[in-house]
Amino acid sequence: MADDTQGSAAPSPANLPSMNLVGQYIRDLSFENPGAPGSIMAGGGNPAFNVSISVGVKKQADDMYAVELTLNAKANREAVVLFNVELVYGGVFRLKNVPEAQLSQLLMIECPRLIFPFARQVLASTTQQGGFPPLMMEPVDFAAIYRQNLAKLAAQQGAAPLTASAAETDKPN
Repeated sequence: MADDTQGSAAPSPANLPSMNLVGQYIRDLSFENPGAPGSIMAGGGNPAFNVSISVGVKKQADDMYAVELTLNAKANREAVVLFNVELVYGGVFRLKNVPEAQLSQLLMIECPRLIFPFARQVLASTTQQGGFPPLMMEPVDFAAIYRQNLAKLAAQQGAAPLTASAAETDKPN
């Protein structure tokens, strides 16, 4: 006797949600070492670092999205700029059968989490090749950034409750 309960409950593999990283790229890379060569020869105390990160998403096609991380890092010693680096690092992702309610979180949290280690390596290599120790950024909590952006958007819209799709309008380009 055959068991008919098995085939009807399981979704077919073609309808399962999927996310694929199609490719990665550097869109912009700028490194400034305004005091060179003196900046790498001068001693002194530890520099102060200012590092910022933002995430942008652009839909490319029906199931294709470009997710870009913008990393800015500036090192100062007293009032002197040692270096200033800007990196826009992206990944192209193919998302299939992802429910609309989960799309924003996937694009703003999971996709950046996948490409961040590669962007971090480019930043470290660039600062090292510029004559400084490699700048190794700490891991980033993209979920916290996402929640902060949702809270900021809610405040801008008069504290109205947000859905995941409403959060997509706050994505920087």
